[in-house]
Amino acid sequence: MTNATRKPRISQSEMTKALRAARDSGHNVQRVEIEPGGRVVVIMGEPEQTAVSSIDVELSRILERRQ
Repeated sequence: MTNATRKPRISQSEMTKALRAARDSGHNVQRVEIEPGGRVVVIMGEPEQTAVSSIDVELSRILERRQ
């Protein structure tokens, strides 16, 4: 593979700088996406809440009854 066709990579120091800048600006980092071309996308905000499934609710009830 030649340098002309090699995909760009992000270094650990570059990633650290991006995350530190986000943190220092007072934002919460929700997630980071690194695209195949080397583009880094930092998604700001609170983590998304996952929906509680009915199976989880039923399992919690069963476990509470056992205590």
